[in-house]
Amino acid sequence: MKKNLRTASLCVHGGYEAKNGEPIEPPIIQSTTFKYDNSEEMAMLFDLKKEGYFYTRLQNPTNDVVAKKIAQLERGVGAVLTSSGQAANFYAVFNICEAGDHIVTSNEIYGGTFNLFGVTLKKLGIDCTFVDPNDSEETIQKAFRPNTKALFGETISNPGCAVLDIEKFARIAHNNGVPLIVDNTFATPINCRPFEWGADIVTHSTTKYLDGTASQVGGCVVDSGRFDWLAHAKKFPGLCTPDESYHGLTYAKKFGAMGYITKLVAQLMRDLGSIPAPMNSFILNLGLQSLHLRMRQHCANAQQVAEALQADERVAWVHYSGLPGDAYHQLAEKYLPNGSCGVIAFGLKGDRDTAIRFMDSLQMINIVTHVADARTCVLHPASHTHRQLTDEQLRQAGVAPDLIRLSVGIEDVDDILDDIRQALNKAVG
Repeated sequence: MKKNLRTASLCVHGGYEAKNGEPIEPPIIQSTTFKYDNSEEMAMLFDLKKEGYFYTRLQNPTNDVVAKKIAQLERGVGAVLTSSGQAANFYAVFNICEAGDHIVTSNEIYGGTFNLFGVTLKKLGIDCTFVDPNDSEETIQKAFRPNTKALFGETISNPGCAVLDIEKFARIAHNNGVPLIVDNTFATPINCRPFEWGADIVTHSTTKYLDGTASQVGGCVVDSGRFDWLAHAKKFPGLCTPDESYHGLTYAKKFGAMGYITKLVAQLMRDLGSIPAPMNSFILNLGLQSLHLRMRQHCANAQQVAEALQADERVAWVHYSGLPGDAYHQLAEKYLPNGSCGVIAFGLKGDRDTAIRFMDSLQMINIVTHVADARTCVLHPASHTHRQLTDEQLRQAGVAPDLIRLSVGIEDVDDILDDIRQALNKAVG
């Protein structure tokens, strides 16, 4: 395969090269285990002295092909697929944290991740401090402690559509000797590659735009390979001290830039699982092949819809970074010059019931929990995905109680606009 392919070509060709007489599509290796001719070869695999496959809970050829493609798209050194985006964010953090540790994260993140970090990780002894990403570096710095192990944020927040100042967050993280982890689900590597702005680890819910068809649930963790774990060895003993479960090898020393990914597979996948089925990875790869085309259409449609909503007197407010007056427009021009995504956050004049009437009046647009696929869909987070949060917690997470999340699809934009207008006529008048 030609080296240094551009992004659009990587969407189609990345991760896999068919040899003479082989299938052009990566095959589905739907097998739990793999045969070897002698026990010594198997033993070397278990000791991490040889690369290969022996059990799909750790690695599978189909999964690895798709992980490699996503790593190439993000310009990382390696990646691991997981069974969901939630699993990806958990593994990305848990790979470098243990009981007694602490992380700092933007409060402008998906409600499920907010709960994962703020509630579930605490049960494992890992504390979390939420910060306003718009605060100054000095203010955010106050959240760090000697036991802080990572800083986390979302390129474009779900559902508030805030754009992260990645360079600022990277400076803060690196000044404290910790990696910056960025969830790049909404932007995708088509519109932003956080590694180019200083991020160290990227996660994805591949369930969203990377798939684009709402056909599989999955996640991915990608490593840049650039964070120097050994320079901060005392902070990261899991990577920088011998692992007795693998005869005392030290991941950062033995595997260099691939130490973080190797540890994630060898320890977390070994012990916790959370792998995608090979069939799911096959479906994901089909979606990836058109990602560059779909993102262009999502952004073009969303821009028109956002402008129409902003011009409608029945709409109280609109958050979409493509709008010149948006609070994040300047950051979007820097980090997302080719467009952000298809997700718009807006509120109607009225109350929560107004938002519900609007959604119930839609005809083509679907009310679904999902977001970021080919179909236009809508959700009221305060009533659905963030239902467990109080109004104060909603605001803390950057979610207004009246916020409607509209995920603009790739249908004809006039049909999308027609449906919105007739629903507004019924809900607001």
